[in-house]
Amino acid sequence: MSYDGFPPFISAQLQYLLNHYPHTIQIEQARSGTRYFPGSLDRFTLLIPYCLDYMKWDVIYNAEFPLAAPDVIFGAEDEDFHPFHVLCGEDGDSRLVKNSLTDWNNKDPTRLLALVIELRDKYRSYQEKRVGEVDDDRLKFEISTIVSREGIEMHMSSGVEKPEEVKFAVPLMNMNINKMVPACPWRHPQKIYLQVIYPVGRKYAPSPSAPRLKLMCTPELKALFSIDDVKLPSWLDGMCMAEYLPHLEELLQRQVLEAVALIDVRRQFIEALAPLLGRPLEADPVFCRKASFLVCSGPFTIMLHVFLSTNFPKQQPSLMFQSTQHFNSLGMPVKSPLITEYPWSPRWETSQMADRISDFLVDESLNFKRHCNESHLQH
Repeated sequence: MSYDGFPPFISAQLQYLLNHYPHTIQIEQARSGTRYFPGSLDRFTLLIPYCLDYMKWDVIYNAEFPLAAPDVIFGAEDEDFHPFHVLCGEDGDSRLVKNSLTDWNNKDPTRLLALVIELRDKYRSYQEKRVGEVDDDRLKFEISTIVSREGIEMHMSSGVEKPEEVKFAVPLMNMNINKMVPACPWRHPQKIYLQVIYPVGRKYAPSPSAPRLKLMCTPELKALFSIDDVKLPSWLDGMCMAEYLPHLEELLQRQVLEAVALIDVRRQFIEALAPLLGRPLEADPVFCRKASFLVCSGPFTIMLHVFLSTNFPKQQPSLMFQSTQHFNSLGMPVKSPLITEYPWSPRWETSQMADRISDFLVDESLNFKRHCNESHLQH
């Protein structure tokens, strides 16, 4: 994101926030709220990750009074969230407590980060309190069985047009996936979560229905492992989360270890193509998901892009040709559609896979050459 338009003190605090916040945070809707400095941005919306979703909080500085601490406006659903007030006495009065805004220093670039972290921690406690007060025997039992697990977040949602429900975000597997990937490019720790959603009931049912379950992960992890391909274990009658999670974690641990091992399988396949197609012009050195080669068919030179999924070799590579000599009406190189239909077996040796692709390319490159020449004549 560009920080042009923000006063230097806001820009410094935003930069520090984005660089040091432990999770991916987003900034949108930067705008100005002053009549006297209309080109000076002094407010924006923060998208803060919580419970596998994003909270939208408006942060309002005042460019006309730069020494003043910013205001923070929470979402409409959280009108009862008052993080810096505590109740005192039986009369229900509240008082302010010392917080990140108390001794605000606009010259300190770390202050916005400290404020966001403190508010998020307060919000987590606020949601845990709300969920704990729900009059639902099943939820109370579930919470009692998993309360000792680290990192669980919960959220109580309700509204006029939607039923009350409680959502849990449960981090799975106590393993450092980042350290398992050589030359890992990830800045943030990669995690897999189970989202568990319970409808709020008022009475304990002898055989309550299974909650809604969904696997989710940090976005960068998809380069290594596709959670969409994981089949969740069945939720048996009478089961609770404490019983369900160990089976799921055991399954995921095996699949993550297999996904890490498949990096080398993809690397060996790309290396096996090199003697047949030449050294790759470029290749993904970490996950080995893509490689590009320069292929000659007589005087006709084309680029071959090879795309490997995380399910390789069960799923065959996708291929794409790109001409180095022909361009469309927009000046872009002519490319073929993705090619996914050709002889393939995941049981072949790596060298045989490479040989069969090389044989297939002989005729297919001629077809692509013919297509490029015909397209050129039409233009």
